[in-house]
Amino acid sequence: MRDYQTPFLSPLPRIAMTVERRGKRIDDLPGWARQIHEEYGSPDLTGLNDVFHGPLINRKSGLRKDDIIEVLLDARALPGKADPWVRGMLIGTSRSAVEILDENGEFRSIARDVIVEVRLVTHLRQSYIEDRELMTFEKEDMRRRSSMHEEAERSADGSDDSHLWG
Repeated sequence: MRDYQTPFLSPLPRIAMTVERRGKRIDDLPGWARQIHEEYGSPDLTGLNDVFHGPLINRKSGLRKDDIIEVLLDARALPGKADPWVRGMLIGTSRSAVEILDENGEFRSIARDVIVEVRLVTHLRQSYIEDRELMTFEKEDMRRRSSMHEEAERSADGSDDSHLWG
């Protein structure tokens, strides 16, 4: 009989973000995370905490781009005695994968189907709505993508109708 309380046999992935995160100060970070923190530019970690209690407008939580995380993989999906933990910085997510820069500096795209748990070690950025740099980047990225789509449409059609209305 299977024990579904054991992390390796859990049928569904779970994201674990506790109120007490491990990296409140640089001294609290494990060695591998401290190295990523230093390479990132050693931002001040105070004030980047999750807020779970209080007025709704003041709460902020969740994984953010550039967070330092640990990902537990389903051991059944790994060859032999491979380490089920992947540690590193969250680069991005998609519908089917989580992308991280691991502790060795290698890019890894991990299928969501094999993720059992994600642990937040520390945030390196402000919450999404307060992060002006990220908001500026996304606005510029939307403009760039829009102009690329317009260019692709013009080249596919073979005509330039961009000056016409309606």
